[in-house]
Amino acid sequence: MASFSEQAWQQTAPLRSAIHALPFNTELAAGTLSRERFQGYIIQDALYLGEYARVLALAAARGPDAATLRSFAESALEAVAVEQILHERYLADFGIDPSDLARVGPSPDCLGYTSFLLATAYHEPWEVLVAALLPCFWLYWDVGNAIARVAAPDNPYRAWIDTYADEGFGNAVRAVIGVTDTAAEGASPAVRAKMMTAFVRCCQYEWLFWDGAFQQRGWPA
Repeated sequence: MASFSEQAWQQTAPLRSAIHALPFNTELAAGTLSRERFQGYIIQDALYLGEYARVLALAAARGPDAATLRSFAESALEAVAVEQILHERYLADFGIDPSDLARVGPSPDCLGYTSFLLATAYHEPWEVLVAALLPCFWLYWDVGNAIARVAAPDNPYRAWIDTYADEGFGNAVRAVIGVTDTAAEGASPAVRAKMMTAFVRCCQYEWLFWDGAFQQRGWPA
């Protein structure tokens, strides 16, 4: 029987192809993405990551045993720390003080995604929560590697590309995949089905997040 991660990756293949083809990602790969769009994306991603880290902490605390808690927490929080360093670099480049981010507020896509994760953390089994958290890591690693294969060395977004294509980030992602597969092995068919639904939904939110960044989607006035 295929592992949960193998089944989830296969089921989301068309969606993942659509993510790769989004203008935000194709223009980032070409180095032609506007600075304005990238700046808006970085701000929203920093806001997202703050909430995501809180959900990761909840997931680690809810782990079924000490070994799982330690493995998940170390791998997931290591990956978040890498992303936070990247955000701090770009925010400094843009002349933005991280303390000012709260005044900006989350976009509709950012708020929808983080609200879904928080609701999952508080209302769903632990197995469903880890499945919901996985796409953020895995899709970024996937997109980062795909872009790294075609991006020119002088791409202005080289720091972003190198962060998500880095093997160290990949090792953290593999560890989270392993924890998720182990969780699925012990889950009932009903819980495993909910895990798949959560994984797919978060892949859809990733599409929305990147598309929203390119469209500069905000709230109605």
